Amino acid sequence: MPWENAESGDALIVVDVQNDFLPGGALAVPRGEEVIAPLNGYLEQFGERHLPIFLTRDWHPRGHCSFREQGGPWPPHCMAGTRGAEFAPALHVPAGAQVVSKATRPEADAYSAFQGTDLAAQLRRLGVRRVLIGGLATDYCVRATVLDALAAGFRAVVLTDAVRAVELKPGDAEAALADMRAHGAQIA
Repeated sequence: MPWENAESGDALIVVDVQNDFLPGGALAVPRGEEVIAPLNGYLEQFGERHLPIFLTRDWHPRGHCSFREQGGPWPPHCMAGTRGAEFAPALHVPAGAQVVSKATRPEADAYSAFQGTDLAAQLRRLGVRRVLIGGLATDYCVRATVLDALAAGFRAVVLTDAVRAVELKPGDAEAALADMRAHGAQIA
């Protein structure tokens, strides 16, 4: 069910709902496709209310430092310009949504949408005070984005119906949610 309390000063951040993180992708998040329907509800609501919407994406160059071949932990994924890096076709992206590309340099990884981008400045220019965040994956990019939003002075709400975790170790999702809550995020 969409967040009913979206108001002036809010922005929606949809984290990394890209083909490579969905079933059949290079780095599929278990049940990652389940975030699309709730996110579409949030996207529609924010669009109707003319509230800011940001979609983040991994936009890696070939040979990115996060790839196993370069000593990183992950298989190659979300390479800029490839089908794997595209947003999920079922995600209803409204006109006017802003796209934030991250981890675009071969030597620097970025789980957070704030790392190496001007997202915080864009949010401040728009008068945003609170960000509502959903997407993939709870225990990596969602967690990092939420923590950086809080560190940048924004209030943060984690949309738990619209996140899924990698869960390399059982319990990673719950640990990530607990960490975000401990840092001041609202878990909704």
